[in-house]
Amino acid sequence: MRYRQLGRTGLFVSEMCLGAMTFGGAGRWLAIGQQDQQTAEDLIQTSLDHGVNFIDTADVYSDGMSEKILGQGLKNLGVKRSDVVIATKVYGQMGTGPNDMGASRGHIMDGVQRSLERLQLDHIDLYQIHANDSVTPVEETVRALDDLVRQGLVRYVGVSNWQAWKIMKALGYAEHRNLARFETLQAYYTIAGRDLEREIAPLLQDQKMGLMVWSPLAGGLLSGKFGPGSNGPEGARRVSFDFPPVNRDRAWACVAAMREVAAAHDTSVARVALAWLLAKPWVTTVIIGAKTREQLEDNLAAAELTLTDAELASLDAVSALAPEYPGWMLGVQGAARLPQPFKKKP
Repeated sequence: MRYRQLGRTGLFVSEMCLGAMTFGGAGRWLAIGQQDQQTAEDLIQTSLDHGVNFIDTADVYSDGMSEKILGQGLKNLGVKRSDVVIATKVYGQMGTGPNDMGASRGHIMDGVQRSLERLQLDHIDLYQIHANDSVTPVEETVRALDDLVRQGLVRYVGVSNWQAWKIMKALGYAEHRNLARFETLQAYYTIAGRDLEREIAPLLQDQKMGLMVWSPLAGGLLSGKFGPGSNGPEGARRVSFDFPPVNRDRAWACVAAMREVAAAHDTSVARVALAWLLAKPWVTTVIIGAKTREQLEDNLAAAELTLTDAELASLDAVSALAPEYPGWMLGVQGAARLPQPFKKKP
């Protein structure tokens, strides 16, 4: 297992991160997974045995059960606190009141205390805003998170599913006011869904933010178990929970290309999909959620798979994004500013 720097911080995290969204299975999360305490602990221990030191969850997953199971699991397994980096998120609907969701100071302050209680921890390593709040001012959210860092309840802060412009606004405000800044973005990104590369990836590289990839197999669609005319195996997540949205024709072309690469390496299509992500310079860690130890171990093995330059180029070609404005215009106009060979005047 390799470890990568988390944003601009001095913290290093494993390039494979265990996602705890499958823990619990309460309410609307039943289709995602329903791992009980014992099964979850087996997945946690298996991840630790493979060198994983990064675990991600959220307060809204199974209405708090995911955090409870994770916290109890770390305690039952006797995991040394400094050996794991625990990330959780706040934003989702956690009650019936009008202020039981969002990125307001009130909900953030309430949310962090409840997450700490469920996790049985005295601090959270990475606290993330889970979604875009179209009502709360960015400044309010950033100041609240800075207060949590100064109080020692949170070590670092991040964001998830935000637009590039809004992330940049938050970073600018934090720098201007000398406040804790977002060090990470958690976002959807797959070989069949590369939209992030248009605006967000350049932002991440420019601002030295870490990228945590969620749903790297597009909800199992890129696992190799699905294809044209197939609904996938019985019990598969995609059968009852068709998310995230994916252009199927584009996905099948990617799967076909990955099958060839997988055959050359005698490995699974899923590992190829994950290895492709790990080869991207803006990716810090890939979050994998599993229902079984076998599935988890197969995904973790992607860290050991190195694709050749030719294989990466072929996968990039089949999954390439269509030109979109202003990208294509920047390419045309920007060429004139590149270094040009000296030409002696006649």
